[in-house]
Amino acid sequence: MAISHEKGDVWRHPSEDFSVSNIRYFSRHKGEVNCCAFSPDCQILLTCCDDGRLYLWNSTSAKHLATFSGHSGPVKSCVFSSDGQLFASASHDRTVRIWSRSGTECTHLLTAHSGSVETVSFSPDAQWLVSGGWDNRALIWRVQSGEMVEDLRGHTAAVQSSAFSSDSQCVATGSWDRTVRVWKLLEEKEAVTLQGHLGNVACLCFSVSGMLASGSWDGTVRVWLPMRHTCLFVLGGCERVWVRSLAFSRDGLVLASTAEGDMVRIWDVTTGVCLKRLQGHKDSAYGCVFTPDGKLLTSGSEQLDVEEDEENSTEERSEGLNTEQDSKDDGP
Repeated sequence: MAISHEKGDVWRHPSEDFSVSNIRYFSRHKGEVNCCAFSPDCQILLTCCDDGRLYLWNSTSAKHLATFSGHSGPVKSCVFSSDGQLFASASHDRTVRIWSRSGTECTHLLTAHSGSVETVSFSPDAQWLVSGGWDNRALIWRVQSGEMVEDLRGHTAAVQSSAFSSDSQCVATGSWDRTVRVWKLLEEKEAVTLQGHLGNVACLCFSVSGMLASGSWDGTVRVWLPMRHTCLFVLGGCERVWVRSLAFSRDGLVLASTAEGDMVRIWDVTTGVCLKRLQGHKDSAYGCVFTPDGKLLTSGSEQLDVEEDEENSTEERSEGLNTEQDSKDDGP
């Protein structure tokens, strides 16, 4: 996993600001890193992995803080609540777990899915959680109680991605049926269906202005005005690579995307132009996310090997943490 910095605190056009620098590797993982998320205060980085665990890190020093165990299969998705007190995880073991950042215990175990759970997202108001998976369903949960309140059906294949709008009123789901559906929360109105992708819809994100971006295994990113059923831009497509992850900047002016290959791309969503191609990974880039303050972009990959001197120093840090973290590593 690598982190890229913006240069300076004064806003400039992203085509000038973004570059790869001060790369730090978070290399305790024992499998592919599937997702990463920052706490709202940007101090903590959460990652999840094919080894069935979640990891908390100090985002500045890359120090490992805690490991959370409990899932019996690969953890496919993870996310912080907007207040930073909770985080959630979705797993191949068919469960969703809600965790408290202040301890090591799972506060709610959500078990209504009948297949692998591929995606989980909190609403910005922290009241709701959406999960989706191989059973072709998206489920809405009440965060405080863990109660399931809606079963969203309509996709004809696995639900792989999800995202809430910034006002918490809508939730979008992306599927292996190649469509995006946008649902009004707790309303019986028919979902808006967005069509155009020629492959599985693997990732989704809303901007603060209400634009919706979707990334697909067809190698493209589509930027929509969802309630108008309008596609503004089709980004990429020249290379047949799977788009893995998307993230809007805080101001909604740029979009980051990762795909198979070692690049992270930065797009201007007002023009559809690719502004930057950031290189730093040795293998395919999987996940990307901006910090809430907009100053950092982090990306994760399947890269397990690091330079020998980096690997040795990482092992020394890990050994120093073993005693302190033993009880956390054995979590619920």
